[in-house]
Amino acid sequence: MERFVPYEKMSKRMQKEFNKKQRRDWGLTNPATRKEKNAKAYNRKKLRSMDRKFQWNEAFLMHNS
Repeated sequence: MERFVPYEKMSKRMQKEFNKKQRRDWGLTNPATRKEKNAKAYNRKKLRSMDRKFQWNEAFLMHNS
């Protein structure tokens, strides 16, 4: 049976091994928090992309007429 040695008195190598045993992996869970976007909120990027598409389509139609 191993003798009990306090963490503070362990060597750095033993502390590393002890810490490694304590760590667990996340498995299939993603640790990054996820949050749904608010559909009612103002989205400047969405408006800009829609505006660019409209301008491009308008220029294309004028050019082909």
